[in-house]
Amino acid sequence: MAETDTALHAPNQSLATSARTADRNAEVEIDLGELFLRLLDKWYIIVASALVGTLLSGIWTFFFVTPQYEATTKLYILNSDDSVINLSSLQLGSQLANDYTYVFSNWHVHEQVLDRLDLDYNYKTLGSMVRVTNPSNTRLLDITVTSPDPQEAQLIANTYASVACEFIAKVMKTVEPSVFQEARLPSAPVSPSKSRNLILGFLIGALLAVGVIAVMFIADDKVRTADDVTKLLGLPTLGVVTMQNAMHGDTKRSGKGAKG
Repeated sequence: MAETDTALHAPNQSLATSARTADRNAEVEIDLGELFLRLLDKWYIIVASALVGTLLSGIWTFFFVTPQYEATTKLYILNSDDSVINLSSLQLGSQLANDYTYVFSNWHVHEQVLDRLDLDYNYKTLGSMVRVTNPSNTRLLDITVTSPDPQEAQLIANTYASVACEFIAKVMKTVEPSVFQEARLPSAPVSPSKSRNLILGFLIGALLAVGVIAVMFIADDKVRTADDVTKLLGLPTLGVVTMQNAMHGDTKRSGKGAKG
């Protein structure tokens, strides 16, 4: 008799397990849908948080970030005094341009610029303000200086070009490069990017609000409806008992009357 009961209960247990597994899979889908609905329901919080993020980003960008200006001087690299330029001279000039970029990492060059301009920077700080690049397939060197003062950026860039030309001719025993283009006075800062910072502030504010709402939704494990009982326990709900404040109020009032 016991064996028969076991045989009868086994299919029922398998069906129950399958039903619970299906319910769990459905629960994930329903939770995602409910999370989406919760986000839609709290749209005003997300928008408000995004606007606050934009406002804070704007305040930080406009009042606390120092604008930076860039000025660029261009040098033209020569490799001989010949007036005839052939393919080998072009290739050698390009190689020299790559070599000359290392001149600007020499502390002697930085110190000479500091002495000429009588700046308060040390040579390491000044070196961090300079960026030297060699555009591909050219014999040009771009000397770019970044500074919070546009006039200072222009002056340092042009002075670096002059000092570097003299240093290259004297130390490297080669033809002195020529200034292809002097630095112009910057008319607008290159950083910070106001539009980019405002967009980032908007996105960060919105994402923070979405994250907080999602965490609160996931952490909320209270049972409020019959559907919540079905999801958590995998059992059908037989009945629902409603509690009304009015009934409790009537009971209290009748109790007071009896006491009087």
